[in-house]
Amino acid sequence: MLLVATCVTMHAEELPDVLTAQDGTKIRGTEEWREKRRPELLEHFSREMYGRSPGKPEGMFSEVFDRDEQALGGTATRIQIAIYPGGKPAPRIDLLVYVPNHVKGPAPAILGLNFAGNHAVHKDPGIRLTESWVDQLQPNIPPYPDSHHRATDAARGTNAKQWPVEEIIARGYALATMYREDVAPDHPPYFASGVPELYPELQEREDNFGTIAIWAWSLSRAVDVLEKQERIDSKRVAAFGFSRLGKAALWAGANDERFAMVISNESGAGGAKLFRRGVGEDIQRLNTVFPHWYAKSFRKYSGKDKELPFDQHMVMALIAPRPLYVASAIDDKNANPEGEFAGAKAAEPVFRLLGAEELPTDNWPELNRSVQGGIGYHVRSGGHDVQDFDWQQYLAFADKHLKR
Repeated sequence: MLLVATCVTMHAEELPDVLTAQDGTKIRGTEEWREKRRPELLEHFSREMYGRSPGKPEGMFSEVFDRDEQALGGTATRIQIAIYPGGKPAPRIDLLVYVPNHVKGPAPAILGLNFAGNHAVHKDPGIRLTESWVDQLQPNIPPYPDSHHRATDAARGTNAKQWPVEEIIARGYALATMYREDVAPDHPPYFASGVPELYPELQEREDNFGTIAIWAWSLSRAVDVLEKQERIDSKRVAAFGFSRLGKAALWAGANDERFAMVISNESGAGGAKLFRRGVGEDIQRLNTVFPHWYAKSFRKYSGKDKELPFDQHMVMALIAPRPLYVASAIDDKNANPEGEFAGAKAAEPVFRLLGAEELPTDNWPELNRSVQGGIGYHVRSGGHDVQDFDWQQYLAFADKHLKR
């Protein structure tokens, strides 16, 4: 089935121009982008959508509490690091790292937040069980016996099908992951624990530190820690995220240029898809069902998707010239696959301006075919999930860009 671009793209005049500054100046050079347009876009999205994020906290502390050089049958070194953003004793964020033992020198890494706890990404009994709240009924994750929202051994490996740890290791990449609930709660009361406790003053503002921004901020704090690990090449770290965590990966990559690559897996509304197309999940639903994800200032745009003075192609453009992969699933109607492709295409002018490759097609690709330039994209069969097909494309894209 061939899906053509005329069905999915928007005319340039229908979208706010990513290369026109707020004062009307046309951005024509790299210096103008870096000195003028990029800073004002970061400021605009911080004020109007994601909320204000602090920098690295002065009191942040981390310590390695586990190291096994013969993990996964001897193929990897497992390192577990406790991160205390505000210093001990809490909040505590566990960073789980697997480093391939066959790689000589520092390895490139894929870093992402997970939905069900570090212990759920693999059956490895050495992974510490989270002490944070867990949801026994996560989509695409087999349920396990209710334990009052506390992790038990029964949960080990329940999310493993979305995290092909052995394949990632075999391909020469380290994998680093943290549990979203260690960072910030995704259930009421939304700002009562985790990182939000460190910044109560930021929650009183209209441009408050929203949960998507908090998760994105935590990915940067993980890079702070990985920079100290000799086995990791911290200049070759890719930010990965699925669904709401894909939204966070995009915002992390937009803000923190230390990320060498960004991977968005079905991030949908508030992620890769264009709001102004008016298809799929909308701003009203985001602000009603997930009121904690974005800043309070974003609520004034509810019901105004087609009138936005900004859109998500601008967030993706902030990642340029670093490589960006956007992936969709044909049955994931809320995420609006057509809108995700259109969003990636609309970010191209900045990639072009900065001398990076674009997305090498003008047509929405056939099902289960990956197209890869400086921007990569595919739409696969099936629904909202992370599948082996997705990871095969991400690893091929990483081979192209992170192993140069």
